Amino acid sequence: MTTAAALAVDYDGGRASPRDAHWAVIAAGAPVLAGTMGRYLDQIAVSLRPATVTSAEVMLRRFAGWLVSNHPEIVGLADVERCHIEAFKRFLPTLPGKTGRPPLSDATIRMTLGTLRTFFERVSQWGYPDAPRRVLIFNGDLPTPDAPLPKFLTDPDAAKLMRTAAGDADPVRRLVVEMLARTGLRVGELCALTRDAVVFINDRHWLRVPVGKLHNDRYIPLHPQLVELVDDHQKGRDDDIDRLIIWNGRPVNRHQITRIVNRVATTAGIGHIHPHQLRHTLATQAINRGMSLEAIAAMLGHKTLRMTLVYARIADRTVADAYDNVTDQIDALYNQPAGLRTDGNGSAGMTQLAANHDQTMLGNGWCNRPALLDCQFESICETCAYYTTNTTFNAVLQAQHDHAAQHDQHHRVDLFQMLIDRNQQAIP
Repeated sequence: MTTAAALAVDYDGGRASPRDAHWAVIAAGAPVLAGTMGRYLDQIAVSLRPATVTSAEVMLRRFAGWLVSNHPEIVGLADVERCHIEAFKRFLPTLPGKTGRPPLSDATIRMTLGTLRTFFERVSQWGYPDAPRRVLIFNGDLPTPDAPLPKFLTDPDAAKLMRTAAGDADPVRRLVVEMLARTGLRVGELCALTRDAVVFINDRHWLRVPVGKLHNDRYIPLHPQLVELVDDHQKGRDDDIDRLIIWNGRPVNRHQITRIVNRVATTAGIGHIHPHQLRHTLATQAINRGMSLEAIAAMLGHKTLRMTLVYARIADRTVADAYDNVTDQIDALYNQPAGLRTDGNGSAGMTQLAANHDQTMLGNGWCNRPALLDCQFESICETCAYYTTNTTFNAVLQAQHDHAAQHDQHHRVDLFQMLIDRNQQAIP
């Protein structure tokens, strides 16, 4: 039985669920469309995770239900035109979001349109008879996603959290907080850790994280203090549950973890935090202290460095170092005594003296850039591949050479001497 058919006839207690009834309405109004969507869902269910298939089903059902309600002339996917997509785009923001009130978030709209676009592309590529006759959704149709930086704890707040966890009367609460903060585990990964997750390899303890969100498993080095906490927790158990952390006789779940982290954070006086912030915090701490992106990616279980680079945006040492390199020069510009530059606060002699001290002689004037400031355009013309000169300009070049020598501008002395020598050599 196909997915769409199963959804249309599956009953619970003799009554159809709203989802089943919805697909039944779609199948009655647009049978070819319902069949195409059901066949597609059957196929992606072979290779994708159940949660991904469920998400796709919800979004396809939303689109199909809208079509049946607003365009009863639509029977199959081949009948869908660009005008229907544009109308559906206008409809999406009118749906309620997480708050129960419109608008639907841009992220959900983007995901919905992206799912539809993938559906359209796949059924065309797979040669389904009921396929779109042309491209219906383009990149510009999807809302531009925001790219906020991950939320993480500052070093002082992280220290408060760890001190509070260390003093918690419940050892499980301390274990949960320290495990998240010292390993960067996702909450789902922590819940899924098996009883034998801690292993001893190459003279140290490691935590084996099973296959999870990104279909990969990994090993994370364990802090000695964390090893002791896990050992103490295991010694106090008398159950046969195959999970690393047990609380009140049951495997710890994500809701309990969230409550534990928030309780400790509230006690520490840092307010509400999400457990995933501890993952971001560890990554930020690591990159700030020189850990390589490759090592952080391996620790966090990232498939590509692109996922890890977001933390480099938080701790961009290149920007910080470049800024530090020019700070002194900028400060020198701002902090120069006003009397040396203005006739109103200093004598004309002082003004002329300061100007002469910093001046650089050009071919047709002077550059009054303060000596402490670098200039990326200094002598830019003389070093250009298209620059030419001849003996007609030797007097000017000699004057620039002498002026540079008087002001200890050795690189300019060498430059002008080279140009003078080149002119002399060119004389037949």
